[in-house]
Amino acid sequence: MNGREKVIQAFREEFGVNPEFLTRSPGRVNLIGEHTDYNDGFVLPMAINFSTWIALRPRQDDRVIINALDKNEKIDFYLDNFSRGNGGWREYITGVAWALQEAGHKLAGWEGVLSGNVPIGAGLSSSAAMELALARAFALVSDLDWDPVQMALVCQKAENRWVGINSGIMDQIISASGKKDFALMIDCRSLKTKSVPIPKQTRIVILDTATRRGLLDSAYNERRSQCEAVACHFDVKALRDISINQLEEKAGILDLTLYRRAQHVISENKRVLDAVKAMNKGNAAALGKLMNESYTSMRDDFEVSREEMNQIVAIAQIQPGC
Repeated sequence: MNGREKVIQAFREEFGVNPEFLTRSPGRVNLIGEHTDYNDGFVLPMAINFSTWIALRPRQDDRVIINALDKNEKIDFYLDNFSRGNGGWREYITGVAWALQEAGHKLAGWEGVLSGNVPIGAGLSSSAAMELALARAFALVSDLDWDPVQMALVCQKAENRWVGINSGIMDQIISASGKKDFALMIDCRSLKTKSVPIPKQTRIVILDTATRRGLLDSAYNERRSQCEAVACHFDVKALRDISINQLEEKAGILDLTLYRRAQHVISENKRVLDAVKAMNKGNAAALGKLMNESYTSMRDDFEVSREEMNQIVAIAQIQPGC
C-alpha cells in the first residue's frame, strides 16, 4: 500500500467518510551544493519519491487533531492556545501553525491522519517534507494563497525558531517546488529558482549507509558558526561574497580550520554553477566529476564525512556507469 492509499484508508476507518483534502510533500536529495545554503550560495537539490502524506477535513472550530500513523500517537490542540513542548515530532506541527500565524494568516481547524516514508535522520529532509505537507493542509482549510517560496520561508521559520534547528532554506524550497525529472537550482540569497533537467538515460541512486544523525547533535551549528566567522573576518554578509583569490590572500592570517571550511563553500558554489551548465548540455559525465569533487571537498575541507560514507562512496565509484 502506498502512502496515498494508507492515509485515505486510515481516514475512512477513523471518520467513516472519505477525506476532503489530500496533501503530499516530498523529501529530497541534494546533487551538489553542500553547506552553501546558509552561506547565501547556490544549491542543486531534487525531489524524490519518498513523501509525507496527510488526509484531512476541515473542522468548524479552531481545533487541530492529527493522528500520526507512523508514531501511533495523536496531537490535539487549539489554535488560540498552544505552546512549545519538550521536543519531538509534535513540535513540527505546532511550529508550522505558530509560524503561519506569525506571518499574519488566520487559520482554521482541521482533523486528519499523517504518514510518511521519508527515512528520519537519513539526510533526505523528512522534517521539511512534514512541514510543507502541514502548511499545505492549513492553506487548504484556511483558504490561503499558496506561494511556494513564501510558504517555504514560513516553514523554515518554524524549524529555526520553534523547533530550534538552525537550518537553511534549501530543504523547504525543494519540497515546495520540486518537479519530476528536474533538479532545482536555488539561489539562496535571492531565492530565485531554476529547473534543470536530469540528463537523459541517467538515474539518481540513493545509497543508505545505515547510520543516522540529527542536526541538533551533529556538527551542523559548529560548521555554520565557522563560516560566519570567516565572513565576519572579511566584513561581508556571507561566504557567497568572497572569491577564492580573496581567500588565498588571507591564507596566512586565517586559522587553518576556518580557511578550509571557507575553501569548501567557495569552491562548492562554483561547482554548482558548473553542474547546471553540464546538465543543460546533457553531460552526465561532467556532472559526475563535479559530484566526486564535491564529496572530496566535504570530506577533506569541511570534514562532515564519516567512515561509513567513505566506504560507500568508494564502492559506488568503482561501479560501471557511476
